[in-house]
Amino acid sequence: MTRPSTEDWELWTWREVARALKVSRSWVYAKAERGELPSLRVGGLLRFDPSEIRRFATSSPTGGRVFASVAPESPMESA
Repeated sequence: MTRPSTEDWELWTWREVARALKVSRSWVYAKAERGELPSLRVGGLLRFDPSEIRRFATSSPTGGRVFASVAPESPMESA
């Protein structure tokens, strides 16, 4: 029988989640506290399952895609 590696049990901190999703610490905590970002508490510390975070990112309303905002054309460009 093979033993699960410690990597199978790895949990991320807010910092790793923020880096992966390219968001701020406050965004991570706010989403987790509202139950919108899957998380768990370990001894009072907030931790995240990397596979759940990946699932969250790919199932977001934009499908995990980030859309760049486009500035409106200036009057000079539309002429």
